[in-house]
Amino acid sequence: MAEHKGPFDSIDEAIVDVRAGKMVVVLDDEDRENEGDLVMAAQMVTPDAINFMRKHAGGLICVPLVGARLDELHIPQMVRENTAVHETAFTVSVEARGVTTTGISAYDRAATIKKLLDPEARPADFLRPGHTFPLRARDGGVLVRAGQTEAAVDLARLAGLYPAGVICEIMADDGTMERLEGLRSYADRHGLRLITVKDLIAYRMRTEKLVNRIAEFELPTTLGTWKGVAYNTAIDENTHVALVMGQIGDGKEILVRVHSECMTGDALHSTRCDCAAQRDGAMALIAQEGRGIFLYLRQEGRGIGLADKLRAYELQDRGADTVEANLALGLPIDKRDYGIGSQILANLGVKEMRLITNNPKKIFGLEGYGLRIVGRVPLQTTPTDHNKHYIATKRSKLGHILDEIAAS
Repeated sequence: MAEHKGPFDSIDEAIVDVRAGKMVVVLDDEDRENEGDLVMAAQMVTPDAINFMRKHAGGLICVPLVGARLDELHIPQMVRENTAVHETAFTVSVEARGVTTTGISAYDRAATIKKLLDPEARPADFLRPGHTFPLRARDGGVLVRAGQTEAAVDLARLAGLYPAGVICEIMADDGTMERLEGLRSYADRHGLRLITVKDLIAYRMRTEKLVNRIAEFELPTTLGTWKGVAYNTAIDENTHVALVMGQIGDGKEILVRVHSECMTGDALHSTRCDCAAQRDGAMALIAQEGRGIFLYLRQEGRGIGLADKLRAYELQDRGADTVEANLALGLPIDKRDYGIGSQILANLGVKEMRLITNNPKKIFGLEGYGLRIVGRVPLQTTPTDHNKHYIATKRSKLGHILDEIAAS
């Protein structure tokens, strides 16, 4: 195996290995379990592979499958109400009828997995419960749920194989879960690739077409007339809107604002945040220049959704700041992803942009999907009594560049 650069190998390298029937190590996001799983394509499973997982990983061996296949085989969820921390979608356990003995041996489990993929298999071909544990992968894969279940199905599909995997958590010798440093050593010791779910998400965002234009319209505003373009996506039911001022032309040095939805600020005139002021300021800058794009992404509450944002407001009313409130609810500080936004901008013809933002992470997020940012245009707002602590938190804890505000 070629020497890797940094702690992780490339997704392309992992896909090649999965196609060849090899295992790879997939590291979960540090905001979730932060654990590593052995992953292989179910189509390529052998008794030796099951035995390797049992001896050298030690976790529970599971079989991620797409929901449509589980429905065909009448394999239901294990519980009606899933209260697991990360909602791991265990189904009823199974084993293949007539081709297994006790069901627990490596040979029996491999035979059961092969039977799950057999297009001729019927519901009656499986005993319930058994010793093989299917998992129901979410439609849309890692772009919908960033877990190893979905990663296994995605890797198999990207390798041109049946969309199903075999996974097993990797445990350390002392019985605890292996973390990054140990996983890199583990992968090197066994000659395996090590990748992350995060990198797999970025790979799919770069290589798959996930957005579609659904409407184009004229939008007269107090800041001039814009061309509106609405998009839907292949991964959720959200509709995103781009407002285009002037001609994009060669796509060079386009003034762009990527604005996340804020119902309370944008629609209800809330002064708890500065979202509406940023919206108005950014649109005014673009209108003044006469050329640019205002992209409105449906990422309410930095991606956590309206309901959780309002729960966070409740905690903020008791004294927490915006970061502390999210953490107290077990939510990420910033869940936004800019892959969809990048695809929309590319679809509009943007090649280079000057980004209107105070948030360096937004720059890194967009650049990670192949867009070139040639400049940052600051967007300063005037703090109010209601949002000055929120703005100060953005500067001190979220890294926003707000020097003028900090000095006020």
